[in-house]
Amino acid sequence: MGALAQVVAVRLRSPAILLLLLMGILAGPVMRKFFPDSSLAIDPDHLLKDLLNPIVGLSVGMILYEGGLTLRVRELRTGAKVITMLVTVGAFVTWLLATLAGVLIMKLPWGLALVFGAILTVTGPTVILPLVQYMRPKGATGPILRWEGIVIDPIGALLAVLVFEAVRAGGATSAANDVFYGVITTIIVGGGLGVVSGWLMTTIIKNYLVPDYLQNAVSFAMVVVTFALCDSVQKESGLLATTVMGVYLANQKSADVEHILEFKENLRVLLISSLFVVLAARLDLDEFRALGWSSVAFVAVLILVVRPVAVMCSTLGSRLNWRERALLASMAPRGIVAAAITPVLAFDLADRFPEQSSRIVPLMFAVIIGTVTFYSVVAPLIARLLKLADTNPQGVL
Repeated sequence: MGALAQVVAVRLRSPAILLLLLMGILAGPVMRKFFPDSSLAIDPDHLLKDLLNPIVGLSVGMILYEGGLTLRVRELRTGAKVITMLVTVGAFVTWLLATLAGVLIMKLPWGLALVFGAILTVTGPTVILPLVQYMRPKGATGPILRWEGIVIDPIGALLAVLVFEAVRAGGATSAANDVFYGVITTIIVGGGLGVVSGWLMTTIIKNYLVPDYLQNAVSFAMVVVTFALCDSVQKESGLLATTVMGVYLANQKSADVEHILEFKENLRVLLISSLFVVLAARLDLDEFRALGWSSVAFVAVLILVVRPVAVMCSTLGSRLNWRERALLASMAPRGIVAAAITPVLAFDLADRFPEQSSRIVPLMFAVIIGTVTFYSVVAPLIARLLKLADTNPQGVL
């Protein structure tokens, strides 16, 4: 189903994520609703049981590792300050405004809204990277969008987990301690082990410690081990570790990793195709309908208010002109990381918010569908209107 959705998306020149979600919804909640006795309906919780969350987590770690392999430090010469501001100040503004929107529009309790707002700080490299490739933006906007889309995911995931721990802890003092130690642990364990794993993989390739045909297998295994080790110490720090490992490998000079990148690109397509179908198949149509028109208003606020304000605050004093800022403000789709984290945290918050926690899962998928649809249609148009899209690239082959 995932492969079919990818092929059809290429033919229609539309983002595959929309068709993948449609496939999952049709095969899961629609089949269960209209054909309750059919064995054809996909029920991921029944099929995978306790393995579901670990498989999703490892797959997301692998996707971010592949994303890290595409990031080149030389791209930061023109956009380093803006990228830093987007993943710090921009993330904070997004968290604050999304939390307020959750309370005022969706009537979520403050604790649940804080967690949900933190999850919404992540964007979606699985959607942004294909869109950037399709738009071919000129100047610094392309590298900025790529770096932000990949770097913000482990940061946003960590923020969501730390806010979750703080909400569950209750007291202000214990919550502050949890957040402080969580950040320190993640930086030391996730960042440190990511660098060590990247260095070790570089050493293996450079010194031919394993034959060429086994290097992809060793790389895959090392990502899994790195992710698992970090997550056993600090939840979601594995995402940071795999991203750092990919960035390290992409920017070292002593080992050729092009064959690993090619393998990981193919693997990413398979993982994304499967993950979106599986996660969409877990949805409940009744919960989706119960959100009502308030969910549409919530998505509209994210697109029309939250993202532009976050970009405006992040680009103050930068060298970007108003057209480049406008393009950045028109790109913030949510993707697989948000879809993967939300169900886990919603389940863990069920005891504290028994009546409301289940609402954030369908709401997140409404956000994913709404933002991906809007930005896929609007962002390329804005890029062309602002004359920031290289519509007919010609050069030396």
